Amino acid sequence: MARRLAVEDASAQSDLWRTPPQRVAQPRPHHLGHRERLRERAMAGGLAALPDYEVLELLLFRSIGRGDVKPLAKQLLARFGSLGGVLGATPEELRTVKGVGEAVALDLKLLHEASLRTAREQVARRPVISSWSALIAYVKTALAHEAREQFRVLFLDKKNQLIADEIMNRGTVDHAPVYPREVVRRALELSASALILVHNHPSGDPTPSGADVDMTREIVNAARPMRIAIHDHLIAGRDGVASLKALGLM
Repeated sequence: MARRLAVEDASAQSDLWRTPPQRVAQPRPHHLGHRERLRERAMAGGLAALPDYEVLELLLFRSIGRGDVKPLAKQLLARFGSLGGVLGATPEELRTVKGVGEAVALDLKLLHEASLRTAREQVARRPVISSWSALIAYVKTALAHEAREQFRVLFLDKKNQLIADEIMNRGTVDHAPVYPREVVRRALELSASALILVHNHPSGDPTPSGADVDMTREIVNAARPMRIAIHDHLIAGRDGVASLKALGLM
């Protein structure tokens, strides 16, 4: 009887001599280390060489502490068309993209505001007429990616320096009502000597319409008796900025 137990015990412990099964190594997620590598490339002076989606990734790193943000960056660019379009989108529009919460929307709008203020500084420091390229850059930053039409006026003093940049009206995707008397009244309040009219075409094409030309002439006629000059009317779109004066339309 004892001998049988000994045999049974040996059989029960035979598993101890088996080779344990080998664990299959799981592939590492492709994005592990990506943040560090991208930051290293940026710090090494490669910012200008980065594609837009990687620039956007670097921005998203600050709002989203962990995980792969490359798909979100590419989704934002696909939704809004360009990096400028992403930054120019409203917080409400940004939050329609899955993965964008309040923190991400705020950070993106903060960068847009910083860009806008930087561009405005370049316009405000010297006579607008002598810094036309800076003015065009400012207008593009402010309006090129607006989803709704917006009419604003740059009020200038006798030295053609910027007194104020004010939004006179916001409208729909293709129309913003303009009241020439209100424009002139505000110019008198600010003691402005000259104006530059600015609005955007959300379609992206800055080509002036017949209505744009007619409205410009109405403002010119309203301002003339008050000795207020209208230097130009600029129309911004994703495709560029058009000048009615350069086109001979005013």
